[in-house]
Amino acid sequence: MKKFLLLVAAAGICFSAGAQLYRQDSGNVDMLRHTAEKKSQRREIIIPNVEGYKVYKADLHIHTLYSDGHVLPELRVREAWADGLDIIAITDHFENRKYANDMLSFLKGHVPEGEKHERGVVSDKIDYNLPHNSSVSAAKRQNIMLIRGIELSRNPSEYGHFNCLFTTDNNTINDEDPEVAIRNARAQGAIIMHNHPGWRRKSLDTHAFEDRIYSEGLIDGIEVMNNGEFYPKAIDRAKELGFFISSNTDIHGTIAEVYQGQIRNFTMIIANELTDEAIREALLDHRTVAYSYGTIAGEEKWLRPLFEACVEVEVLRTNEDGSQVVRLVNKSSLLFVLKTKGGRESTLAPSSSVNFTLRPKGTTFTVENAWCGAEQKLTITLLPR
Repeated sequence: MKKFLLLVAAAGICFSAGAQLYRQDSGNVDMLRHTAEKKSQRREIIIPNVEGYKVYKADLHIHTLYSDGHVLPELRVREAWADGLDIIAITDHFENRKYANDMLSFLKGHVPEGEKHERGVVSDKIDYNLPHNSSVSAAKRQNIMLIRGIELSRNPSEYGHFNCLFTTDNNTINDEDPEVAIRNARAQGAIIMHNHPGWRRKSLDTHAFEDRIYSEGLIDGIEVMNNGEFYPKAIDRAKELGFFISSNTDIHGTIAEVYQGQIRNFTMIIANELTDEAIREALLDHRTVAYSYGTIAGEEKWLRPLFEACVEVEVLRTNEDGSQVVRLVNKSSLLFVLKTKGGRESTLAPSSSVNFTLRPKGTTFTVENAWCGAEQKLTITLLPR
Protein backbone atom coordinates (compact mmCIF):
# COMPACT_ATOMS: atom_id res chain seq x y z
CA MET A 1 0.00 0.00 0.00
CA LYS A 2 2.80 2.41 0.84
CA LYS A 3 4.51 1.65 -2.45
CA PHE A 4 1.25 2.28 -4.32
CA LEU A 5 0.75 5.65 -2.63
CA LEU A 6 4.31 6.67 -3.45
CA LEU A 7 3.76 5.74 -7.09
CA VAL A 8 0.54 7.76 -7.24
CA ALA A 9 2.24 10.72 -5.64
CA ALA A 10 5.14 10.51 -8.06
CA ALA A 11 2.76 10.27 -11.02
CA GLY A 12 0.91 13.31 -9.74
CA ILE A 13 4.13 15.28 -9.50
CA CYS A 14 5.14 14.31 -13.06
CA PHE A 15 1.70 15.19 -14.43
CA SER A 16 1.74 18.54 -12.66
CA ALA A 17 5.20 19.38 -13.94
CA GLY A 18 4.25 18.28 -17.44
CA ALA A 19 1.18 20.47 -17.44
CA GLN A 20 3.32 23.46 -16.55
CA LEU A 21 6.11 22.80 -19.06
CA TYR A 22 4.06 22.13 -22.20
CA ARG A 23 0.81 23.02 -23.90
CA GLN A 24 -1.01 21.42 -26.77
CA ASP A 25 -0.48 23.03 -30.17
CA SER A 26 -3.76 24.37 -31.52
CA GLY A 27 -3.26 23.01 -35.03
CA ASN A 28 -1.33 19.76 -34.65
CA VAL A 29 -2.60 17.05 -32.30
CA ASP A 30 0.83 15.42 -32.22
CA MET A 31 2.72 18.57 -31.27
CA LEU A 32 3.39 20.07 -27.85
CA ARG A 33 4.74 23.56 -27.35
CA HIS A 34 7.14 24.59 -24.59
CA THR A 35 5.47 27.05 -22.25
CA ALA A 36 8.91 28.52 -21.46
CA GLU A 37 9.10 29.93 -24.99
CA LYS A 38 9.00 33.72 -24.88
CA LYS A 39 8.13 36.25 -27.52
CA SER A 40 10.76 38.84 -28.37
CA GLN A 41 10.79 41.67 -25.84
CA ARG A 42 12.33 45.12 -25.98
CA ARG A 43 14.52 46.23 -23.09
CA GLU A 44 13.62 49.84 -22.50
CA ILE A 45 16.39 52.28 -21.61
CA ILE A 46 14.65 54.77 -19.35
CA ILE A 47 15.97 58.33 -19.48
CA PRO A 48 13.66 61.20 -18.43
CA ASN A 49 13.22 64.32 -20.53
CA VAL A 50 16.01 66.87 -20.18
CA GLU A 51 15.10 70.57 -20.11
CA GLY A 52 11.96 69.95 -22.13
CA TYR A 53 13.70 67.75 -24.73
CA LYS A 54 13.26 64.04 -25.24
CA VAL A 55 16.34 61.82 -25.07
CA TYR A 56 16.69 59.46 -28.02
CA LYS A 57 19.09 56.53 -28.00
CA ALA A 58 21.20 56.11 -31.13
CA ASP A 59 23.98 53.91 -32.49
CA LEU A 60 25.56 55.85 -35.34
CA HIS A 61 28.27 53.36 -36.31
CA ILE A 62 27.38 49.76 -37.21
CA HIS A 63 28.40 47.27 -39.91
CA THR A 64 26.81 44.41 -41.85
CA LEU A 65 28.08 41.63 -44.10
CA TYR A 66 27.97 44.10 -46.97
CA SER A 67 31.34 45.30 -45.66
CA ASP A 68 33.18 43.53 -42.83
CA GLY A 69 30.29 42.82 -40.48
CA HIS A 70 28.87 39.33 -40.04
CA VAL A 71 25.08 39.82 -40.20
CA LEU A 72 22.44 41.20 -42.52
CA PRO A 73 21.17 44.79 -42.15
CA GLU A 74 17.71 43.60 -41.10
CA LEU A 75 19.19 41.88 -38.04
CA ARG A 76 20.85 45.17 -37.04
CA VAL A 77 17.37 46.71 -36.99
CA ARG A 78 15.95 43.89 -34.86
CA GLU A 79 18.91 44.11 -32.45
CA ALA A 80 18.37 47.86 -32.10
CA TRP A 81 14.69 47.36 -31.30
CA ALA A 82 15.42 44.66 -28.71
CA ASP A 83 18.14 46.84 -27.12
CA GLY A 84 15.86 49.84 -26.60
CA LEU A 85 17.34 52.10 -29.27
CA ASP A 86 15.43 54.66 -31.31
CA ILE A 87 17.93 55.42 -34.08
CA ILE A 88 20.62 53.57 -36.02
CA ALA A 89 22.90 54.36 -38.93
CA ILE A 90 24.25 51.46 -40.98
CA THR A 91 27.71 52.69 -41.94
CA ASP A 92 29.38 50.01 -44.01
CA HIS A 93 32.79 50.73 -45.49
CA PHE A 94 33.48 51.73 -49.06
CA GLU A 95 36.78 49.89 -48.95
CA ASN A 96 36.17 46.58 -47.22
CA ARG A 97 33.83 43.77 -48.26
CA LYS A 98 34.89 40.67 -46.37
CA TYR A 99 32.31 38.28 -47.81
CA ALA A 100 32.12 39.58 -51.39
CA ASN A 101 33.90 36.63 -52.99
CA ASP A 102 31.85 34.16 -50.95
CA MET A 103 28.70 35.84 -52.27
CA LEU A 104 30.02 35.71 -55.85
CA SER A 105 30.87 32.03 -55.46
CA PHE A 106 27.39 31.29 -54.10
CA LEU A 107 25.81 33.15 -57.03
CA LYS A 108 27.96 31.41 -59.64
CA GLY A 109 25.90 31.22 -62.81
CA HIS A 110 24.09 34.45 -62.02
CA VAL A 111 27.15 36.70 -62.34
CA PRO A 112 29.72 37.01 -65.16
CA GLU A 113 32.21 34.15 -65.21
CA GLY A 114 35.38 34.96 -63.34
CA GLU A 115 33.88 37.94 -61.47
CA LYS A 116 35.95 38.54 -58.33
CA HIS A 117 36.36 41.24 -55.74
CA GLU A 118 39.75 42.50 -54.67
CA ARG A 119 39.59 43.46 -51.02
CA GLY A 120 40.16 47.16 -50.44
CA VAL A 121 39.21 48.17 -53.98
CA VAL A 122 36.27 50.52 -54.46
CA SER A 123 34.11 49.54 -57.43
CA ASP A 124 31.51 51.50 -59.35
CA LYS A 125 29.64 48.20 -59.87
CA ILE A 126 28.62 48.09 -56.22
CA ASP A 127 25.47 49.76 -54.91
CA TYR A 128 26.67 51.37 -51.68
CA ASN A 129 23.09 52.34 -50.83
CA LEU A 130 22.01 48.69 -50.59
CA PRO A 131 22.72 48.15 -46.84
CA HIS A 132 20.46 51.09 -46.00
CA ASN A 133 17.77 50.41 -48.59
CA SER A 134 17.47 46.72 -47.68
CA SER A 135 16.69 47.57 -44.05
CA VAL A 136 14.12 50.35 -44.60
CA SER A 137 11.11 48.04 -44.38
CA ALA A 138 12.35 46.39 -41.18
CA ALA A 139 13.01 49.81 -39.63
CA LYS A 140 9.46 50.93 -40.40
CA ARG A 141 8.02 47.76 -38.85
CA GLN A 142 10.07 48.24 -35.68
CA ASN A 143 9.62 52.03 -35.54
CA ILE A 144 13.39 52.54 -35.68
CA MET A 145 14.68 55.72 -37.31
CA LEU A 146 17.20 54.73 -39.98
CA ILE A 147 19.87 57.23 -41.00
CA ARG A 148 21.58 56.66 -44.32
CA GLY A 149 25.35 56.60 -43.88
CA ILE A 150 28.70 55.19 -44.94
CA GLU A 151 32.22 55.01 -43.51
CA LEU A 152 35.36 56.32 -45.19
CA SER A 153 38.14 54.06 -43.93
CA ARG A 154 41.65 55.24 -44.74
CA ASN A 155 45.03 54.58 -43.13
CA PRO A 156 44.34 55.31 -39.45
CA SER A 157 47.87 56.52 -38.69
CA GLU A 158 47.74 59.19 -41.41
CA TYR A 159 44.07 59.93 -42.07
CA GLY A 160 41.57 58.01 -39.96
CA HIS A 161 37.99 56.82 -40.39
CA PHE A 162 34.96 59.07 -40.83
CA ASN A 163 31.23 58.40 -40.85
CA CYS A 164 29.11 60.33 -43.32
CA LEU A 165 25.58 60.57 -41.87
CA PHE A 166 22.35 61.72 -43.54
CA THR A 167 23.76 61.09 -46.99
CA THR A 168 21.43 61.00 -50.01
CA ASP A 169 23.48 58.84 -52.40
CA ASN A 170 26.47 56.88 -51.15
CA ASN A 171 27.47 55.96 -54.70
CA THR A 172 28.60 59.50 -55.54
CA ILE A 173 30.75 60.21 -52.46
CA ASN A 174 33.97 58.25 -52.63
CA ASP A 175 37.26 59.64 -53.97
CA GLU A 176 40.90 58.60 -53.66
CA ASP A 177 41.49 61.85 -51.78
CA PRO A 178 39.62 61.48 -48.46
CA GLU A 179 39.15 65.24 -48.18
CA VAL A 180 37.40 65.30 -51.55
CA ALA A 181 35.21 62.39 -50.42
CA ILE A 182 34.27 64.26 -47.25
CA ARG A 183 33.46 67.36 -49.31
CA ASN A 184 31.34 65.23 -51.65
CA ALA A 185 29.35 63.99 -48.66
CA ARG A 186 28.92 67.49 -47.25
CA ALA A 187 27.64 68.64 -50.65
CA GLN A 188 24.76 66.22 -50.02
CA GLY A 189 24.11 67.82 -46.66
CA ALA A 190 25.82 65.03 -44.74
CA ILE A 191 27.04 65.34 -41.16
CA ILE A 192 30.60 64.04 -40.72
CA MET A 193 31.80 62.25 -37.57
CA HIS A 194 35.43 61.40 -36.78
CA ASN A 195 35.47 57.75 -35.68
CA HIS A 196 37.65 56.20 -32.94
CA PRO A 197 40.33 58.95 -33.18
CA GLY A 198 42.97 56.99 -31.26
CA TRP A 199 42.56 53.63 -32.98
CA ARG A 200 45.90 52.13 -34.07
CA ARG A 201 47.78 55.17 -32.80
CA LYS A 202 50.13 55.74 -29.90
CA SER A 203 48.37 58.90 -28.70
CA LEU A 204 45.48 61.21 -29.48
CA ASP A 205 47.77 63.83 -31.02
CA THR A 206 46.30 65.09 -34.28
CA HIS A 207 47.97 64.64 -37.65
CA ALA A 208 48.26 67.07 -40.54
CA PHE A 209 45.20 65.75 -42.36
CA GLU A 210 43.04 66.07 -39.26
CA ASP A 211 44.30 69.57 -38.53
CA ARG A 212 43.42 70.61 -42.06
CA ILE A 213 39.89 69.21 -42.19
CA TYR A 214 39.20 70.48 -38.66
CA SER A 215 40.33 74.00 -39.56
CA GLU A 216 38.20 73.96 -42.71
CA GLY A 217 35.07 73.10 -40.73
CA LEU A 218 34.51 69.74 -42.41
CA ILE A 219 33.93 67.73 -39.21
CA ASP A 220 30.80 67.94 -37.04
CA GLY A 221 31.24 65.24 -34.41
CA ILE A 222 33.68 62.83 -32.81
CA GLU A 223 33.49 59.47 -31.08
CA VAL A 224 34.76 59.70 -27.53
CA MET A 225 33.84 56.05 -26.95
CA ASN A 226 33.84 53.21 -29.47
CA ASN A 227 32.80 49.87 -27.99
CA GLY A 228 35.41 49.34 -25.21
CA GLU A 229 37.67 52.23 -26.26
CA PHE A 230 37.42 55.52 -24.32
CA TYR A 231 39.24 58.72 -25.32
CA PRO A 232 38.81 61.34 -22.54
CA LYS A 233 40.92 63.87 -24.45
CA ALA A 234 38.43 63.70 -27.31
CA ILE A 235 35.89 65.37 -25.00
CA ASP A 236 38.17 68.40 -24.73
CA ARG A 237 38.68 68.37 -28.49
CA ALA A 238 34.92 68.33 -29.04
CA LYS A 239 34.39 71.28 -26.71
CA GLU A 240 37.23 73.25 -28.26
CA LEU A 241 36.23 72.68 -31.88
CA GLY A 242 32.45 72.55 -31.52
CA PHE A 243 31.87 68.84 -32.26
CA PHE A 244 29.00 66.75 -31.00
CA ILE A 245 30.10 63.93 -28.70
CA SER A 246 29.22 60.36 -29.60
CA SER A 247 29.55 56.76 -28.42
CA ASN A 248 28.80 53.83 -30.71
CA THR A 249 29.25 50.09 -30.92
CA ASP A 250 31.07 49.89 -34.28
CA ILE A 251 29.58 46.41 -34.13
CA HIS A 252 30.79 43.73 -36.56
CA GLY A 253 29.65 40.54 -34.84
CA THR A 254 26.38 40.21 -32.95
CA ILE A 255 25.39 42.48 -30.10
CA ALA A 256 24.62 39.39 -27.98
CA GLU A 257 28.15 38.01 -28.17
CA VAL A 258 29.88 41.37 -27.63
CA TYR A 259 27.76 42.86 -24.83
CA GLN A 260 26.38 39.66 -23.25
CA GLY A 261 23.33 41.28 -21.71
CA GLN A 262 24.90 44.63 -20.88
CA ILE A 263 23.51 47.85 -22.31
CA ARG A 264 25.33 48.50 -25.58
CA ASN A 265 27.14 51.71 -26.43
CA PHE A 266 24.78 54.46 -27.51
CA THR A 267 24.59 58.20 -28.05
CA MET A 268 21.89 60.17 -26.23
CA ILE A 269 20.51 62.72 -28.68
CA ILE A 270 18.56 65.42 -26.88
CA ALA A 271 15.95 66.56 -29.38
CA ASN A 272 12.41 67.83 -29.81
CA GLU A 273 11.12 64.86 -31.79
CA LEU A 274 12.17 61.79 -33.73
CA THR A 275 12.51 63.28 -37.21
CA ASP A 276 15.48 63.76 -39.53
CA GLU A 277 15.27 67.52 -39.11
CA ALA A 278 15.11 67.45 -35.30
CA ILE A 279 17.91 64.88 -34.92
CA ARG A 280 20.16 66.75 -37.35
CA GLU A 281 19.51 69.99 -35.48
CA ALA A 282 20.32 68.37 -32.13
CA LEU A 283 23.61 66.93 -33.43
CA LEU A 284 24.72 70.21 -34.95
CA ASP A 285 23.79 72.00 -31.69
CA HIS A 286 25.93 69.45 -29.78
CA ARG A 287 23.03 68.24 -27.63
CA THR A 288 24.47 64.78 -27.05
CA VAL A 289 25.81 62.61 -24.24
CA ALA A 290 27.83 59.43 -24.81
CA TYR A 291 27.29 56.14 -22.97
CA SER A 292 29.55 53.07 -22.76
CA TYR A 293 29.80 50.31 -20.15
CA GLY A 294 28.27 52.42 -17.39
CA THR A 295 30.29 55.57 -18.21
CA ILE A 296 28.72 58.75 -19.57
CA ALA A 297 30.56 61.66 -21.18
CA GLY A 298 29.57 65.02 -22.57
CA GLU A 299 29.59 68.75 -22.08
CA GLU A 300 28.77 69.81 -18.55
CA LYS A 301 25.83 71.91 -19.77
CA TRP A 302 24.10 68.66 -20.75
CA LEU A 303 25.51 66.25 -18.17
CA ARG A 304 24.25 68.37 -15.30
CA PRO A 305 20.59 68.62 -16.39
CA LEU A 306 20.71 64.95 -17.38
CA PHE A 307 21.74 64.01 -13.84
CA GLU A 308 19.13 66.32 -12.33
CA ALA A 309 16.44 64.80 -14.53
CA CYS A 310 17.44 61.25 -13.57
CA VAL A 311 18.00 61.67 -9.82
CA GLU A 312 15.24 62.89 -7.53
CA VAL A 313 15.97 64.08 -3.98
CA GLU A 314 13.46 63.20 -1.24
CA VAL A 315 13.90 64.68 2.27
CA LEU A 316 13.46 62.00 4.94
CA ARG A 317 14.19 64.11 8.03
CA THR A 318 15.94 67.26 9.22
CA ASN A 319 18.27 66.93 12.19
CA GLU A 320 18.69 69.44 15.01
CA ASP A 321 22.11 70.51 13.69
CA GLY A 322 20.57 71.50 10.35
CA SER A 323 21.77 68.46 8.44
CA GLN A 324 19.28 66.40 6.47
CA VAL A 325 18.85 62.77 5.66
CA VAL A 326 17.71 62.50 2.06
CA ARG A 327 16.93 59.71 -0.34
CA LEU A 328 18.43 59.91 -3.82
CA VAL A 329 16.12 58.10 -6.21
CA ASN A 330 17.49 57.12 -9.62
CA LYS A 331 14.56 57.12 -12.06
CA SER A 332 16.69 56.11 -15.04
CA SER A 333 18.50 53.12 -16.54
CA LEU A 334 21.84 54.88 -16.02
CA LEU A 335 24.36 54.21 -13.26
CA PHE A 336 25.82 57.01 -11.13
CA VAL A 337 28.85 56.58 -8.86
CA LEU A 338 28.91 59.38 -6.26
CA LYS A 339 32.01 60.32 -4.27
CA THR A 340 32.22 62.99 -1.59
CA LYS A 341 35.28 65.13 -0.93
CA GLY A 342 35.90 62.98 2.11
CA GLY A 343 36.17 59.90 -0.09
CA ARG A 344 32.87 58.25 0.73
CA GLU A 345 31.55 56.49 -2.37
CA SER A 346 27.99 55.44 -3.12
CA THR A 347 26.74 53.60 -6.17
CA LEU A 348 23.32 54.69 -7.33
CA ALA A 349 22.24 51.81 -9.52
CA PRO A 350 19.54 52.10 -12.18
CA SER A 351 15.99 52.28 -10.78
CA SER A 352 17.23 52.27 -7.19
CA SER A 353 17.79 54.64 -4.29
CA VAL A 354 20.34 55.38 -1.56
CA ASN A 355 20.08 57.39 1.63
CA PHE A 356 22.48 60.28 2.04
CA THR A 357 23.17 62.76 4.85
CA LEU A 358 23.61 66.36 3.73
CA ARG A 359 25.68 68.72 5.85
CA PRO A 360 24.02 71.91 7.12
CA LYS A 361 25.86 73.95 4.45
CA GLY A 362 25.39 71.32 1.75
CA THR A 363 27.41 68.41 0.42
CA THR A 364 29.40 68.33 -2.80
CA PHE A 365 30.19 65.11 -4.56
CA THR A 366 31.78 64.05 -7.82
CA VAL A 367 29.95 61.77 -10.22
CA GLU A 368 32.91 59.49 -10.86
CA ASN A 369 31.56 57.93 -14.05
CA ALA A 370 30.38 61.21 -15.64
CA TRP A 371 33.18 62.84 -17.63
CA CYS A 372 33.13 66.48 -18.76
CA GLY A 373 36.73 66.44 -20.00
CA ALA A 374 40.01 64.58 -19.80
CA GLU A 375 40.61 65.84 -16.26
CA GLN A 376 37.09 66.84 -15.27
CA LYS A 377 34.18 64.93 -13.73
CA LEU A 378 30.71 66.26 -13.09
CA THR A 379 30.35 67.77 -9.59
CA ILE A 380 27.01 68.19 -7.86
CA THR A 381 26.24 70.19 -4.72
CA LEU A 382 23.09 69.34 -2.77
CA LEU A 383 21.79 71.84 -0.20
CA PRO A 384 19.36 71.11 2.64
CA ARG A 385 15.82 72.18 1.80
